[in-house]
Amino acid sequence: MSSTLDQTSDAAARAASFDIRPSDAPLPDAEREALLADPKFGTVFSDHMARVTWTAGTGWADHRVEKYGPLQMDPASAVLHYAQEIFEGLKAYRHADGSVWTFRPEANAARFARSARRLALPELPEQDFLGAITALVRADAAWVPSGAEASLYLRPFMYGSEAFLGVRPSLEAEFLVIASPVGPYFAGGVKPVSIWVSQDMHRAGAGGTGDAKCGGNYAASLKPQIEAYEHGFEQVLFLDASTNTAIEELGGMNVFFVRADGSVETPELSGSILEGVTRMSIIQLLKDRGHEVVERRILLTEVQEGLADGSIVEAFACGTAAVVTPIGRLAGAEFDATISGGGPGELTLSIRDELTGIQTGRVADPHGWMTRLV
Repeated sequence: MSSTLDQTSDAAARAASFDIRPSDAPLPDAEREALLADPKFGTVFSDHMARVTWTAGTGWADHRVEKYGPLQMDPASAVLHYAQEIFEGLKAYRHADGSVWTFRPEANAARFARSARRLALPELPEQDFLGAITALVRADAAWVPSGAEASLYLRPFMYGSEAFLGVRPSLEAEFLVIASPVGPYFAGGVKPVSIWVSQDMHRAGAGGTGDAKCGGNYAASLKPQIEAYEHGFEQVLFLDASTNTAIEELGGMNVFFVRADGSVETPELSGSILEGVTRMSIIQLLKDRGHEVVERRILLTEVQEGLADGSIVEAFACGTAAVVTPIGRLAGAEFDATISGGGPGELTLSIRDELTGIQTGRVADPHGWMTRLV
């Protein structure tokens, strides 16, 4: 009981610095419940958004939760011309007792700060990051859906808002958090996806912004994604820009390979690969089970050979939105390989069940990853 009371007290303290300005037009209960009955990913948003404003002269100020709505932006705003923008993604989960929790938000706050440094944006204090998501979820708690694979997706983001034309860091910035009730990321649920290897285009390069969570990295992945669709594939896998031989990541997810001996491999963080919160959590859960987890430079030819000789038996992708997604087919211009007979692998499904179980409260949380919001 004391732990629950402590969690509730902590949530209230985090949210206390935010001024709550209730919407004058919240969605009627019946309409909200209809939307929550079958949530689509990232298309419907809750009644409010959290917001903090920064200027070089005053720092972070005006912490508030206000009505969700369009942003007023000057046409000369820095973000529109020089792409000074970063974002994060995490989820709020409703547990069986009605309480609402989120998963490893401190890791998201730390990565948000690293991304800000790389994009020459102001670093947001962790307490403000946690306070913003807590205040918003507490204001819009009725928007947190219940049921399998359902959650409230939280999107913190920051952009350079100063109106000027000139290549230098913006002296003004806005930080916001918006929320969207979601179901499964992939409409078909947990089923293997097909992956096309892009060998002509790259997501990021050495010394670039690959390990920052910024919009430009995702914009760079869109044309290769279209190429994947044109070949009949659902997702695209990128190789390193320097040698075009080593596997890096998907457009929005990290990737793992399971070997027949039970060991698991994933590309090492090279500076051009995003350090996923889901990735680091899966590595820990696999080690807890006794699996050898190897982070190293993995060549595409090694994967092709492993799939051909049976030494690689499973592959999966992971990220906040999709959690863990089996990979059933991997192909490129000169090869086409089926993985796990085209079905989901046993370890893939097992680790997914454990991770989602921790997030939703069905499974014990041995590492203390969950933070109560409501």
